[in-house]
Amino acid sequence: MVERYPTDSFVGNTYWADLPFKTRHKWYIESRGNEMKREWKEFNAEIKENPLGPIKHYWNRFVLKGMGLYVGAYVLFSIGTLKILFQESFPDCWKNFNVCNRVLVQSTEYLQIVGIIFGQIVVGIEGDVISKRFGFIQNALVMLLGVLMLTASWGTSLQGWVIMYTIAQLIFGFGVGGEYPLTSGSSMEESSSSNAGPLDRMHRGRSTVLVFTMQGWAQLSQQLVLILLLLMFNKGGNPPYSEVAAQGTFRVGFFIVGVAILWLVYHRAFKMKPTTNVSQSKEKKSASAYNLRSLQLVLKYYWHRLIGTAIVWYCNDFFFYGNKIFQADFIRILSPTSGDNVMTNWLYNLLNIGIAMIGYYAAAFTIDWPIIGRKRMQATGLLANFIISIIIAAAYDPLTTPQGLGILQFLYFFSSFWGQFGSNCTTFLIAAEVYPSAVRGTAHGFSAATGKMGALTASVLYNYIPDRTKFWVVCWMGLLGFLLTVVFVPDATALDLREQERRWNLTVKGRDQDYHGLAVHPRHLSWFERVVLKVDKQYDLELDHQQRLEEKEQARKSNDEEITL
Repeated sequence: MVERYPTDSFVGNTYWADLPFKTRHKWYIESRGNEMKREWKEFNAEIKENPLGPIKHYWNRFVLKGMGLYVGAYVLFSIGTLKILFQESFPDCWKNFNVCNRVLVQSTEYLQIVGIIFGQIVVGIEGDVISKRFGFIQNALVMLLGVLMLTASWGTSLQGWVIMYTIAQLIFGFGVGGEYPLTSGSSMEESSSSNAGPLDRMHRGRSTVLVFTMQGWAQLSQQLVLILLLLMFNKGGNPPYSEVAAQGTFRVGFFIVGVAILWLVYHRAFKMKPTTNVSQSKEKKSASAYNLRSLQLVLKYYWHRLIGTAIVWYCNDFFFYGNKIFQADFIRILSPTSGDNVMTNWLYNLLNIGIAMIGYYAAAFTIDWPIIGRKRMQATGLLANFIISIIIAAAYDPLTTPQGLGILQFLYFFSSFWGQFGSNCTTFLIAAEVYPSAVRGTAHGFSAATGKMGALTASVLYNYIPDRTKFWVVCWMGLLGFLLTVVFVPDATALDLREQERRWNLTVKGRDQDYHGLAVHPRHLSWFERVVLKVDKQYDLELDHQQRLEEKEQARKSNDEEITL
């Protein structure tokens, strides 16, 4: 029996997105209210059975899945955090460039990003063609090698040390890059399977974003660890900062996360269950041809979605990573009286991270609300940061006076909230949801790699432009991202991702126009798909129901044939 109108998505025979506004709002309040009551009842029952049950659930469901993102972000953001310490402890190399090449020192801010870009593309393809488990284990091993090299990096001169430090980052970055397409893909596996149901449609975004919040926890923990280590090795947080204190702080900081990565290697090699890909169900040659064919079809039927997921991610990472890598420079603007006090700089950064964490969790617990959704959240966050950045750029002189610093600090920290309650969380999710599972890793990897090109652009460009100009440049990234989101990004909020798979099965047969289900409902298509391509004209619930009956009959016959054989 094919369920014609699932009660969690339909009121009678009307899809929730087609309801009049007042009726839709009433339906939304009622359905969400019932779900909140159900979750609260389950939570209380779990607490009574085992007080640590919710913590165990959170660990297994979100922490383990996001551990690769955690260790990667820990090291990546440590690079930006450590920059000011190196400048104060090794000024002849990192600040005045008397004994080290300026370009070489600056390359420490972006070569890891180059490694991430290659990792996102290569491992994204590996995840589709070989298996996600293979890619996960490979990522952990590469990151372990990279962090060991970072911990032990040194040379016969300061410049030699910078060279080894940079090479280690490049290697580590490759492992980090592979985490993006695999983590998002694994988060979506159940959503595209036959086991998906109402709870997936209600909480898919929350589940994925809670995995992604491990990036935020990494920022918080690396900053806390470095603060404690500096207090220990420097016997306080005030200058001067000795070379020995700097060495001890960064090496022990990297060693600590290295232990976590070593555990991750063990967990993935011996505890992670094997995954089954489309490519594993056929002969290797056929599978490769299938994936190549699938990639060609993605470029033909979803090229406009790639513009939305890839270039918007570029705009986001230009803003986000430019901010994080050059955070010491920005915080000097916010607190000019602190000068080069490393501890003051790090405490400001700790506050900034705390505000960002509020944004992460606000996004996680509202991203599945149909009245907000992924697309609106992304567009609103990008527009908010455009407005904030252009205000700072236009009013830079009065804002950097003693009287204006309070307003400047508020605007800077407020932008961190909108970065997380916006495009930094949604780009990761949307790039996984809007593509079929057969090429999800490849499409997500390409989108993420394009995003890191934005981070790379900011990392290089910010070395050569004044502080005020940085705000003039980054504000337009917010506006461009907003416009591209409105035009090219579809909204998969509350969409059953099995509909994406049904559409894809027809697409690979050259019959995309024969699909009539919810994946081509106007609510779940971009403006470009509706207005220019007019894909929504395919939507027809009656034809879709007849088609699903035929699909079920074909599946039954195939099963009977397999049993006979």
